[in-house]
Amino acid sequence: MPAFTPAPAPPPARSPAPRPSRLGARLPSFYCPLERDLVHPRAKWVEAQAVEWLDAFGVYPDPVERAWGLATHSADFSCRIVPDGCVDALLLFTEWNYWANAVDDWQDSGAEEVGTGAVVDHGVRLLRTVEDPGASVLPDGPMTRALLDLVRRTHALLTPYELRRFVEGTRDWLLGAAWRAAQAEAGIMPGLNDFVAMGPLANGTRFSLTWSDAARGDRLPAEVLCSRALTALTDAAGFVVSADNDLFSYDKDDDLEPREVNLVNVLAHQENCSPAEAVPLAVALRDRVMVLFLTLRARLEVGADAELRRHLDALGHYVAGSITWQSRAPRYASPRNRHELPLAEARFAIRFTDVPAFTDAPGVAGTEPPDVPALASWWQHVRD
Repeated sequence: MPAFTPAPAPPPARSPAPRPSRLGARLPSFYCPLERDLVHPRAKWVEAQAVEWLDAFGVYPDPVERAWGLATHSADFSCRIVPDGCVDALLLFTEWNYWANAVDDWQDSGAEEVGTGAVVDHGVRLLRTVEDPGASVLPDGPMTRALLDLVRRTHALLTPYELRRFVEGTRDWLLGAAWRAAQAEAGIMPGLNDFVAMGPLANGTRFSLTWSDAARGDRLPAEVLCSRALTALTDAAGFVVSADNDLFSYDKDDDLEPREVNLVNVLAHQENCSPAEAVPLAVALRDRVMVLFLTLRARLEVGADAELRRHLDALGHYVAGSITWQSRAPRYASPRNRHELPLAEARFAIRFTDVPAFTDAPGVAGTEPPDVPALASWWQHVRD
């Protein structure tokens, strides 16, 4: 297996010339009646330490790749979805996110050598290394050495059960990425049900949420954490964050052919409409799941102990913090297919709304499950 190099130079088909977004001039308003703008008080220190770690391991091969790597604002993401708790756990989580974004950029680069086979092969080797750092299944290089440092420290910090949760979250991320790569390589735009069932896995929801509990020292019993209702709530949060990411990141990959597998393009293909015309459909579906998330979370709060309440709060931080982070990340606001270097002050002018967007009858949407089997089962837990 050749040594993995993050984010290789874009293929010739990519054009750096600025162009308007296919989604329109402005992003839609975000329905998010959750506490926003929370951030860990040690965020600046965490960012400085993480960048020092990246440079020490030489994760980025040159100044351009370093600029784009830091444009992910992975420290901001980490410190917004984990706004309190142990700073050592938060720093390790932040370094994982910078490293994982380098992998993500490689997977999404569109380079000919990054086919499904390469993504799957690297993913399996990565997962085995997380489980057993002594397996020696990855080639030596800066990325591997950085990974081994992360794995060693993760094994030392997490309990065995937390480590198992993290491994499962990593598996979700890698399986989702492999599935998306396979669809793109085959030139297939999946149907909506397939996409909502498998596409959000690439978001790595459980990869991230493990660190929320670890930073606070909360250890929910397995029968609570793995209960059907809390599993559905976690999946709903992951869907909302994934849908939001598909909006914020759309321009970053809108030059790829075939088109990227994301919620907007899936709906545009299904409805035979433009991406801009598919945005309201995506927002309506996203908002319906957000209403389900809020309703089910409120049900689970009834009679919950302190640890479960903090976990439920953490799910809200994950959803709301992701919006704020993405709106400020130059990775999305000044994407690489339009700029030679990220613009440090690039931002999305986002708007929030107190009213969910729906496309069907008032009073019905948001309370009834959508006609999408992979989502509809979540509503059963509200009825129960």
